[in-house]
Amino acid sequence: MIGDLVSSKAGRDEGRYYVIVAEDGKGYVNVADGEFKKLASPKRKNLKHLKFENETLDIIKAKLLDGREVFDSEIKSALRKYNQK
Repeated sequence: MIGDLVSSKAGRDEGRYYVIVAEDGKGYVNVADGEFKKLASPKRKNLKHLKFENETLDIIKAKLLDGREVFDSEIKSALRKYNQK
């Protein structure tokens, strides 16, 4: 699940795209967009409030799983085409 592209189905951020950066195994995940929700303080979302977009951000996923540093700017630029309004 880490590295998957998701969009919010509910809440103030409805329609916003995020990448999953962590999962807790209890029906919740931590998501970040690199702009409003940074890696230092990701948003905790219920899985049923997220829509999976059947796309994975492979470079970010590999870095997160390898324990390498991921920058907010990388996430923001990867999501730029999705979060344009």
